[in-house]
Amino acid sequence: MPAKCPAPRLPILDETQMNDAQRALMEAIRSGPRGKAVTPRGPFAVWLHAPEFGQLAQALGGHVRYKTALPPRLSEFAILCTARLWRAQYEWYAHAPMADKAGVKPKTVKDLQAGRKPAGAPKDERAIYDFVHELYKTKRVSDRTYKKLHTEIGDKAMVELVGIIGYYVMISFTLNIFRMMPPEDTKLPWPEPK
Repeated sequence: MPAKCPAPRLPILDETQMNDAQRALMEAIRSGPRGKAVTPRGPFAVWLHAPEFGQLAQALGGHVRYKTALPPRLSEFAILCTARLWRAQYEWYAHAPMADKAGVKPKTVKDLQAGRKPAGAPKDERAIYDFVHELYKTKRVSDRTYKKLHTEIGDKAMVELVGIIGYYVMISFTLNIFRMMPPEDTKLPWPEPK
């Protein structure tokens, strides 16, 4: 049964009532790699309240989602690691199916959701998991952890992975602070704090 979600802190804007800057943001989002079907939900619903910021954020998001050296499987895995650490309900709702489609094993997704290290995941995913978790825990990464991941993905993908993680921390903050939740009929991956 779906959990009761807190009300958003900002209204979801009706597209027919948007101003020119808000319409331009929605057009920029839809004309990019996300496609025409995008609706003003999740982080996009928040950015419509600050469309100039939204233009910059959505452009970075389009790059880190679709144009990095990381294959989609590893990108989506890193996004789920970040979503779990910040308990970003909407982020998980949006990206768990994408991770599945990109080839992240269902058992790995379940382990991440439960807060467990995915022991049965491929070596490259485990290296990303260790990197992300060490970074969040210590605010740094050791040479050992860095080298383990670097051996798997190389220089360019290391830089872009850090960008992906940072971008999705911003998304998590946006979703959590403004209480942008999945649709009401959706089972939340984690209980909401009271």
